[in-house]
Amino acid sequence: MRRVIRLTSKSYRQWGISRNVVLWTVGVLLLWEAFAWLIADVWQLLAPASKLPYLHLVLNAAVQYWPVLAEQGAITFGNSLLGFAIGCAVGFLLAVLMSLSRTLEHTLSPYMIASQMVPIIGLAPIIYGIVHDPALSRTLMSGYVTFFPVALYTLRGLQSIRLEQEELMRSYAASTWTLYLKLKLQASLPGLFAGLKLSAPLAITASIIVELMGAPNGIGVLMISSLYYGNAQVYMFWATVLMSIAIGLLLLAAISMAERLITPWQPEFRSQGRDE
Repeated sequence: MRRVIRLTSKSYRQWGISRNVVLWTVGVLLLWEAFAWLIADVWQLLAPASKLPYLHLVLNAAVQYWPVLAEQGAITFGNSLLGFAIGCAVGFLLAVLMSLSRTLEHTLSPYMIASQMVPIIGLAPIIYGIVHDPALSRTLMSGYVTFFPVALYTLRGLQSIRLEQEELMRSYAASTWTLYLKLKLQASLPGLFAGLKLSAPLAITASIIVELMGAPNGIGVLMISSLYYGNAQVYMFWATVLMSIAIGLLLLAAISMAERLITPWQPEFRSQGRDE
C-alpha cells in the first residue's frame, strides 16, 4: 500500500512537471505569434518579418533547411564543447590551487577578474587574427568564457566546509590529499555545476561570435549569410537563432543530468528521492 502511494505521488509530480513545461511552451509560442501579429498587421511596421516574424513560418524554414542547420550546428557545438571542457579543467585546477594558498588566491584573483573585463566581441577578432584557425579560435574563446565562472564557484565550494569538519579530519591524521578527496572536492561539486550551467550558454555564444568574424563554417556563418540577403532569407536567419538556442539548451540539459547523477545528496534531489 505504501509503495502504491509513493508511485502515485511520483506519477503526480512528474505529471505536474510535464504539465508546467507544456504550459510554458504553449504560452511562449502564443506570445511570439501575438507579437508578430501586432508588428505585421496592427502596427504595420516596415519589413515586419525582420522585426519579429511569425513563428510558424520560422519553424517551416527550419524544417526546410534542417540538413544545413544540423550540419553547421554540429560544427559550432563540437568546437564549443571542446573549449568548454578545456575551460572547465583550467577553472577547476585554478580553484584547487587557490584553495591551497591564500597568497596564490590574492595574486591570481585580480588577473582573472581583469581578463573578464575584455568584451567577447572585442577579443574574438584579436584571437582569430593571431591564430588564423577558425576551429582553434572557437575553442579558445569558449574556454575563455568558461574558466572564470567554474573557478569562482568551485573555489566557493572548496571554501564552504566548516572549520570543525576540517579539524575532525585532521584529528584522524588525514593528509591534504585525503582531505580534498573525502571532503573538499565533494563539497565543491555543487558549486562546480553552478559554474558549468552559467558558462554553458556563454561558450556557445563565444563560438558563434568567432564565426561572425569570418569563419568558413558554423551556425554563425549561416546567420551572416542570411542577413546579407536581407528579407529574402529572414526566416532562415531566425531559424539559425532557434538552432543556437537549441544547442545551448542541449548542453545545459546534459550538465543538469550529470549533476543529478553525480550529486544526488543535494537537497532538491534528496527530497525527490524520499518521495520515490
